[in-house]
Amino acid sequence: MEIKIGFWIQIKFTKKFLLKFDWLFFKFNRVSTSNVAELDQMASSLHEAEETRDEALAYIAQHEVELAAQVAQTEAELQAAMDGLGDARREIAELRYYIEENSA
Repeated sequence: MEIKIGFWIQIKFTKKFLLKFDWLFFKFNRVSTSNVAELDQMASSLHEAEETRDEALAYIAQHEVELAAQVAQTEAELQAAMDGLGDARREIAELRYYIEENSA
């Protein structure tokens, strides 16, 4: 019987302690309506900033693809020009050789 009474007193004390602790916790962590409004504003600003960042990243990725295509096109044109220049030099060398052989 004595154990049951001690256990019951301990449970009562624990309940009171938890209720007091709960009250203190909410007392010190109360959020005012102005703070809630400020948090909402901050959340909205953060959401807008994330959307802007995503748009900027998409633009940069698209621009990178366009620049890569432009570089590839320019390299192909350069290679074609270099091939044409090499052909022209070989033709000039052949014509010089022909002229030297025929004028001698």
